[in-house]
Amino acid sequence: MEKKDKRYLKAGAAFLGAAALLKISAKYMPGFATWYAHSVYKAIVGIVGKVFDIFPFSVVEIGLYGLILAAVLYIKWNFRKSEAVLCRGVFLTGTLLFLYMSNCGVNYHAMAFSRYAGLEPGKYTVEELTELCRYLTEQVNACRPDEGETAAFSYEKNRRAWRQAAVEAMKAAGAEFPALGGYCPKPKEVVVSQILSVQQLCGVYSPFTVEANYNGDMPDYNVPHTMCHELSHLKGFMREDEANFIGYLACILSEDPAFRYSGYLTGWVYAGNALASADMEAYLELSGKLCERARQDLADNNAFWNQYEGKVAEAAAQWNDAYLKMNDQKDGVRSYGRMVDLMLAYESSQ
Repeated sequence: MEKKDKRYLKAGAAFLGAAALLKISAKYMPGFATWYAHSVYKAIVGIVGKVFDIFPFSVVEIGLYGLILAAVLYIKWNFRKSEAVLCRGVFLTGTLLFLYMSNCGVNYHAMAFSRYAGLEPGKYTVEELTELCRYLTEQVNACRPDEGETAAFSYEKNRRAWRQAAVEAMKAAGAEFPALGGYCPKPKEVVVSQILSVQQLCGVYSPFTVEANYNGDMPDYNVPHTMCHELSHLKGFMREDEANFIGYLACILSEDPAFRYSGYLTGWVYAGNALASADMEAYLELSGKLCERARQDLADNNAFWNQYEGKVAEAAAQWNDAYLKMNDQKDGVRSYGRMVDLMLAYESSQ
C-alpha cells in the first residue's frame, strides 16, 4: 500500500471514529445533544450556512451530480488499483458520515421544541379536535377568498420573494420562541425537482452544505410550509413532527398571505385526517365549508402526488421510515402526523 493511500485510510478512520464518538455522546451523555444543537450547531449554521447562502442554487444538488461523475470516472481510471479505490472510499465515507453527525445526527437527540415552547401535548377530545378544525377552516377561508387577487398565491410569480418571505417568517417565529432565533439562510429549490417528486418528497435538508432544499414542482400551496419546515432543521430541531409544527407556526405568524394560507391549510390537512378517523360526520361537515379554491388546491395536490405512486415512492417511504427509526423516532413516518397534538396544545395556550 502506497504512503498516500495509507494517509487516506487513516484520515477516513479518524473521521469514522469522530462520528461514532458524536453519536455515542449524543445518545448516552445527558444534555450533550441539547447543548450541541443550540451552541456548536448554531455556530455552524452561522458560518457554513452563510457561505453557501451566497449561491442562489442548491450546492448539494450540483455537488451530488459532480460526486457521482467523479466517482465513476475515478473507479474507471483506477479499476486495477483496488487498494487506492478502497482507501479513498473509506476517506469519503468517513468524511460524509462525520459531516452528517456534526450537522444533523446529534440534533436528533436534543431536547424537544415543545419543551422550549412550554407546550405539553397530551390526550385530546373529539370536541377539541373538531374546534381546532373549525378554527383552521375559518382561517383558510379568510386567507384565500374565492374572489380577488390570485398572483400573490402563485409560486411561479413569487419565486425570489417567497424565499425571502420564508426567512422573514422564521424570524417572526424566532421573536415569539427564542429557540428559533439566530441566522437563517434562504431555502433553495432543487433544479431537477422531479428527483424529489418520484420519491414523493416535498423537501430535504442537506447536512453536508447546511441547506434547506425544496421541491419546486409541487402545487403552490405546499411550497411555503415546506420551506419553513426545512428551515426548522437549521434551528437544531430534526424531529419531523416538530419540524411540521414549526413550519406551521412560522407560516401563520408571517405577514405574507400565501404563507399564512399554506400554514393553515397544511394544518387543516393533518387535523382533518385525525378528525376523519375520529368523527367522519364532523369531518365531512367542515370539509364542505372550505372555500372552493382551497378544495381545488387539495384536489390538485392529490392529483400531483398520485402520478408518482409506484415502486420508487414505496422504496423511498420504506427508507425514510427506517431512517427515522434509526434516529430514535420510534413511530417512523407516522411521526409526521403527531403535529396535531402540538397544534392543539398551542391553540389551548393562546
